[in-house]
Amino acid sequence: MRLWVIVYDVADDRRRRRLAGVLGRRAERVQESVFEAWLSGTELHALLAEVAAVIEPAADAVRAYPLALRDRSRRETLGDQPPAPRPAAYWIG
Repeated sequence: MRLWVIVYDVADDRRRRRLAGVLGRRAERVQESVFEAWLSGTELHALLAEVAAVIEPAADAVRAYPLALRDRSRRETLGDQPPAPRPAAYWIG
């Protein structure tokens, strides 16, 4: 399980709302178009498949960046936005 930052730039309001809904079910919104989530590789691929069904590849962009963050104390945060919570336990499937 790894912390992922998922960002997007979507031109259409309807697609943007749908994409935010898809991401919001699995990730924590930390900015208007930025989400964080602790995901396994399988979970990430499943989420990106859902994302692909929502966006228009010729007009929209979605990127997922892995963070090599093992300890929250190594993250620098300014402002009141809480970080994505790391699951206490998870199943490896």
